Amino acid sequence: MKYFFKILSSVFAVLFAWAAYLQYNDPDATTWYIIYGLAALASLLFVVNRLTFTIATFFCLLAMIGAYKQWPVQFEGFTIGEGDIENIERGREACGLLIIAVIMLVYALRIRFVKRIKGLSQKFF
Repeated sequence: MKYFFKILSSVFAVLFAWAAYLQYNDPDATTWYIIYGLAALASLLFVVNRLTFTIATFFCLLAMIGAYKQWPVQFEGFTIGEGDIENIERGREACGLLIIAVIMLVYALRIRFVKRIKGLSQKFF
């Protein structure tokens, strides 16, 4: 299971870095470079066992708050041309933040689980 999470977090580090790169033509590209860059960095820290439960939880909460604030008044999907471009863009950004929130929650729960298992094994052995 340890290797599964290392591979998963490595894949998400690449995906978040790619998402940051794709923001080059966005009007607020710098903001999204930082958001996706921090998500990629957190994923890399998880790979090398340096991400803490507190940081993962903090990023999860920030991403959830951001997704809530970014959510459009009327969700019109993701495809350009099928609705108001601003609603579509806000929906895309909110969903990107939700993906970050879910991944950071997975990291936080995994960190907590591993810490708890290590504590139990030291307690009984």
